Amino acid sequence: MKKVVISVGGSVLVPTLESHNLDAWVAALREIQQDYSVFCVCGGGGEARRYISVCRSLGIDEGTADELGIMVTRMNAFLLIAALGDAAYPTVPATYREAKQAALHGRIVVMGGVTPGQTTDAVSAVLAEEVGADLLINATAVDAIYSSDPRKDASAERFSMITPADLIQIIMRERMGAGSNMIVDLVAAKIVERSGIPFIVMDGRKPGDIVTALKVGTFNGTLVAEKPDSVLPL
Repeated sequence: MKKVVISVGGSVLVPTLESHNLDAWVAALREIQQDYSVFCVCGGGGEARRYISVCRSLGIDEGTADELGIMVTRMNAFLLIAALGDAAYPTVPATYREAKQAALHGRIVVMGGVTPGQTTDAVSAVLAEEVGADLLINATAVDAIYSSDPRKDASAERFSMITPADLIQIIMRERMGAGSNMIVDLVAAKIVERSGIPFIVMDGRKPGDIVTALKVGTFNGTLVAEKPDSVLPL
């Protein structure tokens, strides 16, 4: 069975506890699980950023702030696990090895952050490499990869297909600007390049679109791969 790793942004899964997208994600993941071995890595979203902001206002060191952010990602992961019920492995793996072992049970594996200083983008890329995934998906609040931040640059170019080397160049160029906020971090992009695993960035606010991408091969986002015409449908 082919393996899919999905990085689920906290801002699309749980924008707030009062306004969440869990029902739609549960439906999509249960459908995907029928044909694929599924791993999810949950981000912390706005809640994690708020906790980290408070840490900084109190003069708490960045490593401790990161650890608190990781706790939030794991709470989001546990919330998704609970919503998935028997379809998911019942605990949140704290390491990549634990995630690999959990997958042996044939259920959806859901985890959060792992190490301070490492984003859940990077976690999902490392996990994809470790489990030998056939596809890595970043489900986020932006619908694709752009040449620059489209929220700040009206002339930003939207890409439907690029290579991993192109992605790294875009990230490096944006990192030169103060306050840049790229959709994918550099560590994740470099792991995608070295692993050769196809990588899709798409709008996570519509999780049903991921099902369509996997089964039909059509999607509205960006495919990062050396040979993009041979990736989908998976």
